[in-house]
Amino acid sequence: MPSQFVTALINCLKHRKPKELKVVVMPDFFLDRLITYDGNVKEFTEAVITVAKRKGGSIHGIMQMELRGGNAANTAAALAKLGAKVSPIITTSQLGLHLLKFYLEPLGVDLSHVKTQGDMALTTAFELLHEGERVNVMMSTLGSLPDFGLYSLTKEDFQALQQADYVCVFHWACTRRFGTELAEKVFRYVKEEGKGKTYFDTADPTPNLEAIPNLMTRVLLGKHVDALSVNENEAFGYASQLGEDIDILRQKLKSNELALECARILARHLSARVDLHTTEFSGSFTKKSEVIVPAFKVQVLRSTGAGDAWNAGNIFGDALSLPDACRLTLANAVAAYYISNPTAEHPSLPQLTEFCTKHQTF
Repeated sequence: MPSQFVTALINCLKHRKPKELKVVVMPDFFLDRLITYDGNVKEFTEAVITVAKRKGGSIHGIMQMELRGGNAANTAAALAKLGAKVSPIITTSQLGLHLLKFYLEPLGVDLSHVKTQGDMALTTAFELLHEGERVNVMMSTLGSLPDFGLYSLTKEDFQALQQADYVCVFHWACTRRFGTELAEKVFRYVKEEGKGKTYFDTADPTPNLEAIPNLMTRVLLGKHVDALSVNENEAFGYASQLGEDIDILRQKLKSNELALECARILARHLSARVDLHTTEFSGSFTKKSEVIVPAFKVQVLRSTGAGDAWNAGNIFGDALSLPDACRLTLANAVAAYYISNPTAEHPSLPQLTEFCTKHQTF
């Protein structure tokens, strides 16, 4: 039997009809090579050392896939599959545009805002086990992303920002030169000139560690972000900037408990709603309320891209004006469907409803 959260979501979806939903996402598209190693970090390290000692060679039988990557591109795909009209604003190469057409045009994604005067970003992601949990280690070349900024946007892009129901900025750490200014000014523009909500997921901020205080001051502590999406690591990193004694909490609390407390700290300081997603649960936090729901129990075939699928479900649920518990359960379901799908497909709404009737939560 589905849990109370899943039953409530199914009932909500029966009575909430999706309206036309316009979403703008930026700025990243990667070509991802996903390497799934059937072992843990120690075993992988030993295998690599063995090959290196014989002056190089091959390790056969390793499952690999080439996938559409990048937070913006992945979220666009998941949202489009749910029925949203999505416009990515991306700078890539001619090959990058060709690949985007292959990956996203069949889903109805609007690629008219993709620029091709740059270089394509690429990632090799190793998925393997660490302490019993599947993790991903990503090695990336960022292409033109470090130089993506407000100047990269055209008049047509600003028109899309005005007309969008949601404007989403992702992967702040890779837009190393202008990322804070981009988020600050795009979100301000939407609030002053547009009609939509603003959604921010920075991805792992540690590669741009020295710029985090400036991001906190100019963007996160400002008033132009409606929803901030974070995982455990990101919640901890940003809460650590707020003067609370996080290191003491880190010593006392388990990982999930620490993530919850960090999300609560962020919600006390920020005007944005804080949406936390973990492998076992997700939650929404404001100054006045919090809602926590369990994740789905599924066979995890991949972890790369799970957060992007979750963001798509979270945005779609918000657009349907679902109660927080239903919205979070929807986001969890979209992520669970994706990470357990053998071909890394995102669900349509009918597929998602069927999935929910067959799967349990933690």
